[in-house]
Amino acid sequence: MNDVAVRALRDDEFRSAHRLFRAALHAGPGTDEEWERVRPVFQPGRVLGAFDEQLVGTARSMDAELVVPGGARVPLAAVTGVGVRADRTRRGVLTGLMRTQLAELAGRGVSAATLYATEGAIYGRFGYGIAGRARSYTVSRQRARLRPDAPEGGRIEMLDLDEAERRLPDVYSALPLRPGMMSRDRWWPGLFAGLRSGDDPAVALVHHGADGPDGFALYRVSRDSGMSATLRVVDLHSGNATAFAGLWRFLLGVDLVDTVIARNRPLDEPVELLLTDPRACETTELTDETWLRLVDVEAALAARTWQGAPLVLEVTDPVLDHNTGRYRVGPDEVSRTDEPADAALGVAELAMMFAGGWLPSALVDAGRISVLDPGVAVRLDELARTRRAPWCGTFF
Repeated sequence: MNDVAVRALRDDEFRSAHRLFRAALHAGPGTDEEWERVRPVFQPGRVLGAFDEQLVGTARSMDAELVVPGGARVPLAAVTGVGVRADRTRRGVLTGLMRTQLAELAGRGVSAATLYATEGAIYGRFGYGIAGRARSYTVSRQRARLRPDAPEGGRIEMLDLDEAERRLPDVYSALPLRPGMMSRDRWWPGLFAGLRSGDDPAVALVHHGADGPDGFALYRVSRDSGMSATLRVVDLHSGNATAFAGLWRFLLGVDLVDTVIARNRPLDEPVELLLTDPRACETTELTDETWLRLVDVEAALAARTWQGAPLVLEVTDPVLDHNTGRYRVGPDEVSRTDEPADAALGVAELAMMFAGGWLPSALVDAGRISVLDPGVAVRLDELARTRRAPWCGTFF
């Protein structure tokens, strides 16, 4: 890649990067109107381009915050828009983009980066690991009935999209967020740009509890054939069990709908437990959701809570040398150390156990974490234990 240079793009180059990325996904360049809708999500200084004599690759990110186990937040780069022109693939362009981006993130104190991977074999070599998984499911509206003991209370308010765009960011910001979720400050314009496009109108709901708004949902209904229709959940978040049940009570009560589809939802989301017939909810897909990269290992480890007895982890990072080393990790402290290691792992494997998405013992069994004493695997599970499965829930 000696003849390719990577640099931050100027604002007047953003649309060229957008076209290149769309082409990498086999999509057309988009209209002027579409560009005006998505332009606000391009953050100055965060859009990279790879050049030989012309633009041949791009990657960008958005500044955000990541919620880690225990509820603390760390500086996050939400990485997206990664693409290489078809006649320049497999020549090191992507490697140059990823390494430049990670070095820039480390240089300004970002703790972590996360992305949604189009292909599963690409990002592990840059230190990303699957942080959390998601499931997609369908609910038969004809069969689904909420149990009489399902939580009940509050009220639903419907909003038009202009009102939703004004109010939902504040509703989301006030909700308690699980590990893996992120702030959305720069993300909302892209969501509403998408909601305003397409033939099927979008509907916005807010659930109001005793203390104010505590959940919301966005959905579309598409006509299948005849009078048959499918309701597709676009976004749904709730701050408590009553709001969750209330939103689903509304969705399952929408007339002229046969099937409700929810994609990329948390693994532990308890829709089945609300229904008199749990088989009315059928899981259709299990997939990886976000991939996580710890850019500043020490800062990220220190930000989250840990359980049980301390252990010494020897971490190897082939891209960011400053992360390589041994860390004493426990409930009371995280610090670098020269003590003998209890376990050795790569930075990608550390990311996989960091948010609680994988049991460390499973990574040990798979040969991805090395331990001298088999009993360390159980201690690792206790160390990294979390109450809820990690989930981002913000597609970017």
